[in-house]
Amino acid sequence: MILIVTPDTILNRAALELRRIPKPILGRSITPYPRKGVFSLLTLRLIFEHALPRYLLALWPFPVAMLVWPYLALPISQAPLLMFLLIYLVESQVLSVPKDQRVALIDRTEAQRALDLLRLRSADYLTRLAAGRRMTAGNLHLVVEQSELARVPPLTLLSVQIEDGDLRILELAREERAALHEALFDDDLTERLLLRVNLSEHQFLRETVLDTTTVSAHARLAAMAGR
Repeated sequence: MILIVTPDTILNRAALELRRIPKPILGRSITPYPRKGVFSLLTLRLIFEHALPRYLLALWPFPVAMLVWPYLALPISQAPLLMFLLIYLVESQVLSVPKDQRVALIDRTEAQRALDLLRLRSADYLTRLAAGRRMTAGNLHLVVEQSELARVPPLTLLSVQIEDGDLRILELAREERAALHEALFDDDLTERLLLRVNLSEHQFLRETVLDTTTVSAHARLAAMAGR
């Protein structure tokens, strides 16, 4: 599941505030929610990033057991260590991959190939974006962030963060968002493949930087011709 984070697509603008680049967005106090599709699977997946819904899901056997065996309600409610153990097992073994097993998730050559492909595609997209906007100053950062949860549908947040005297998440037009979505992922580089790489390296934030002053005249002419 991909969410392109830009002021035009996010309901709660406070999630877009930048104090540094690259800014990790997942796992913070303010989760970005899409402006459209409030009850979509993507929104539910974003909610699942919060610990509380996952803990409640892990603990569902306890209230069920209390209903089935009412005489055990008191001892069950007084077993916090068992509850903590269940939460730990769900978080570390069910929803995630143990750290000592992550290196074996993917071959190093395949991982490097995937990262090279991500960097090349990210740089190409940023070049076309800067040329199309005729940008001649500032740095563009294409930030690809993924959730650490391994055994649920992958969640990928894409954003273009810019520093040009100010720090902000760039507002992307509909065509630019569509181009970004198509530019990065396909059958050769899927979200799931990138997640395997990120899990194996325990790094979930990837960044590609473009100095807009280095965009070639050829790229700018191509962008003008495309218009």
